[in-house]
Amino acid sequence: MAPFGPGARPERPDGTGWEEERVSEGAGGRGPSATRDAELGSAVERARGGDEEAFAVAYRMVYPGLLGYVRGLVGADAEDVAAEAWLEIARDLGRFRGDGAGFRGWTAVIARNRALDHLRRERSRPRPAPIEQDVLDLPAAADTSGEALDALSTDRALALVKGLPRDQAEAVLLRVVLGLDGPAAARVLGKRPGAVRSAAHRGLKRLARELGLRGR
Repeated sequence: MAPFGPGARPERPDGTGWEEERVSEGAGGRGPSATRDAELGSAVERARGGDEEAFAVAYRMVYPGLLGYVRGLVGADAEDVAAEAWLEIARDLGRFRGDGAGFRGWTAVIARNRALDHLRRERSRPRPAPIEQDVLDLPAAADTSGEALDALSTDRALALVKGLPRDQAEAVLLRVVLGLDGPAAARVLGKRPGAVRSAAHRGLKRLARELGLRGR
């Protein structure tokens, strides 16, 4: 597998135009609920007005998944990279325009860009046990992949995703770990939704086969 490379930069990193993002589709209906997205959107709106408690709510709702996504990209350096991304999110929060689902997508764009920058800086250095970052794109659900989704905890997902081809893995990370829907994940990756869904579908089917080989 080739190391994870720079890839396409997603659109709209400036925080505008995320109103149309929707995550309720999730991975086969397993994504964040509309209620949680409404709660997140409300917290973000209050945080933009300077409410620190509301910003803490947004942090608790988004950061764990964001950290899991970054861990799938950069491995052991995830906490540092995710912290750097969150500082940028906090700094630029006033520029964000969108709802709760859009906020998830916007934060994923920032985290991905910071991860790509980190990997570029580290590219010439030997990396101990690099995550096989032949792993990125987004998953859509299908009958044969439902078992894979049901069986994956975040840690288990990251372990299995390491073996996926590059065009499938980040898709799984965005869809399952971060909870983005197809259009939102496509924007993060700078790809068309159909291509991302296809890669995700193949990735989840492959994960289902892997689970079958392990006696599931």
